Amino acid sequence: MTLNMTPQIQSPCKLICELDLEKGLCKGCGRSREEIARWTRYSDAQRAFIMTELEGRLANL
Repeated sequence: MTLNMTPQIQSPCKLICELDLEKGLCKGCGRSREEIARWTRYSDAQRAFIMTELEGRLANL
């Protein structure tokens, strides 16, 4: 039996997908539309950097 050992990609998605049109950010996770679309193509380092910014982004919405 072969197990699929594909690593899980951490995501900040909260399944509250609504864009703040003024800021251009998701009200659930704080990512931009571009970041959401490219999330799986970003490197681990890129995703980690974005994750560090999300709390501040959400506080400003």
